[in-house]
Amino acid sequence: MFAVAIAVVAIVAIARPAAGLGGPGRLVRERPLEVGGAVAAASLLGSIYYSEVADFVPCDYCWYQRIAMYPLAFILVIGAIRRDRGAMYTALPLAIIGLGIAIYHYQLQLFPEQSSSCNLFAPCTQQWVDTWGFISIPFMAGAGFFAIASLAMLTIRDDRRRI
Repeated sequence: MFAVAIAVVAIVAIARPAAGLGGPGRLVRERPLEVGGAVAAASLLGSIYYSEVADFVPCDYCWYQRIAMYPLAFILVIGAIRRDRGAMYTALPLAIIGLGIAIYHYQLQLFPEQSSSCNLFAPCTQQWVDTWGFISIPFMAGAGFFAIASLAMLTIRDDRRRI
């Protein structure tokens, strides 16, 4: 849910670039690396919790999403520590690829009658989490990827305006 909230604030910040944003919008605009790093780190820790503590068996698409998210946590946290806004240029392709995988995985869960490439022991259509009838693990991952991609695009746009 944290990632969904950040994604909404990032969209508002992109749509309304005028000064006067206060609260979360200001935080997103002034510290996108820190916010993106927090989203990626929370996603990393959440996925580890689900597989290691809650004993949810990750399917193939869950692993692909992890392959995209785990480096994002390190790239963005290190970028925030070094104050290197260029880290967003590296983060954007990973976030977009991860978002595509998450969307495909989410629609597999919504329409389980279609065939998938996952194995019998960890089916991609299995919904370990079903909050409010639509929030599943791929949905949460997609929200995280969307938030990071939005923050990256906001940062890149702001950097290009400064030139």
